[in-house]
Amino acid sequence: MGLKTPLYQKHLDAGARIVDFGGWDMPIQYQSLLEEHHAVRQHAGVFDVSHMTIVDVDGPDAKAWLQYLLANDVEKLDVAGRALYSAMLNDTGGVVDDLIVYRRVAGYRLVVNCGTREKDLRWMNEWARDWKVSITERPELAILAVHGPESIDKVCQLLTPALADSVRALGNFRSLEAGEWFIARTGYTGERGLELLVPDTDAEALWDQLLQLGVKPIGLGARDTLRLEAGMNLYGHDMDDSVSPLAANMEQTIAWEPATRQFIGRAAVEQHKRDQREGRLPILTGLVMEERGVLREGLRVVCLVNGEERDGIITSGTFSPTLKHSIALARIPADSTVCRVDLRGKLTPVRLVKPNFVRFGKKVFE
Repeated sequence: MGLKTPLYQKHLDAGARIVDFGGWDMPIQYQSLLEEHHAVRQHAGVFDVSHMTIVDVDGPDAKAWLQYLLANDVEKLDVAGRALYSAMLNDTGGVVDDLIVYRRVAGYRLVVNCGTREKDLRWMNEWARDWKVSITERPELAILAVHGPESIDKVCQLLTPALADSVRALGNFRSLEAGEWFIARTGYTGERGLELLVPDTDAEALWDQLLQLGVKPIGLGARDTLRLEAGMNLYGHDMDDSVSPLAANMEQTIAWEPATRQFIGRAAVEQHKRDQREGRLPILTGLVMEERGVLREGLRVVCLVNGEERDGIITSGTFSPTLKHSIALARIPADSTVCRVDLRGKLTPVRLVKPNFVRFGKKVFE
């Protein structure tokens, strides 16, 4: 038996099939993965992501400490309500974890992965010893992610008119605090949506109200196909402690300026940047296969580089319900021109595309 979110019984009531995910008993799907996927792309779906780890950072050194801990720069969070995507790096430039950090009215809030919880908290506390910061985990908060073209309108039906107007006015990567509720325009699907961080005592009623409005419950299976269509990384698959963010399509998570800002792993990723310019660092790219078959994690990718064959590997792959063919993320040698995937001993041609396949329900690659 694993850990359970406050909505565990609600998942059982909705007919969910439960699996272990990072030590948590979580719903993989309720009825049909395809129906759940299309519900988010076409209408609205709700995910229970209460297994994610919420950490509040406060204290006089909070900003300076986060500027050292994170590769991105919280200086960008110039007003309360702004958010950014970042990574924590180790001394060799590997990704300890990826996360979202929010500027609160007082202090900051981080949401990190559940499977890396113990490692992340240990890492943060080790690097906080010489700083005046407080690091507070918030296990009493649940997270419901509501996504899809109808998601914001559905949520706003449950709010006061004034709060609904404020939520509708939120831009991407913006958030607001409403009493004990924290509402953010962030997510993991490539669709419009909200993440609602609420006291766990409010979670069941909120879940019920959303379902009564026609919002469909969505499991981890559709969450994975949705995030992969959006070209979003999954920690432990597309990157980890041994992978540079520059080899994981995460350069946007690094704030190189000002050059005087030191952050953990900076010297290493600066070397990775030089390696990248010389073609010595692999890249994370998108693959498309429109013929029959499914691209799966771990499959070998044979690439042609300057007339020579070199190997890469698929880090995430699936059948895309939106596109009706297979897609993948793969780490391959830089300067690869032609690639084929080893499908049961047959080298099958694939197309290389930018690692972003679907946005707002539409194909985005050429």
